[in-house]
Amino acid sequence: MAERVLTTAIERLELRTLAAQHAAVYFDLVQRSRELLMQFGNYEVLLGSSRVEIEAAFAIPAAPHVRMGLWCGDDLAGRVDLTHAKPGTFVLGYWLGAEYQKRGFATAACRELIAHERAAHGATDYWAGVTHRNERSIAVLERLGFARVERLENHTRFHLPA
Repeated sequence: MAERVLTTAIERLELRTLAAQHAAVYFDLVQRSRELLMQFGNYEVLLGSSRVEIEAAFAIPAAPHVRMGLWCGDDLAGRVDLTHAKPGTFVLGYWLGAEYQKRGFATAACRELIAHERAAHGATDYWAGVTHRNERSIAVLERLGFARVERLENHTRFHLPA
């Protein structure tokens, strides 16, 4: 599988395809970010995964989904995913390691990935869900142009049309 690399508007911040060889560094980032992940989402499966399990999962090609790591130089800072829902429609998911918060990384990475998928693959619709109290993530979606469309019991659903 060829690695895809996308640059962002932030110097030295790029998106790279997550693959099996990234499992150890990804596992370490998850462990360092345990408290943050538990606070803002349903990450029990990820937090319970071993390095071997992550490596096995990353060894399987993500297509038609998109699975990207956010890299700040040589450091893995987080992850951005686009889950294919139907032709042209994706669900956006992202998280940053605790030490990479408040730098604009999530906004820059999501903006680049959304623009790339629109240009390269004709993606037209994006959806995202955010836990109610996760104000930073809500701000990211609002900066990207997403609109709130539905308040559910534990999270709010957002939409970004073409």
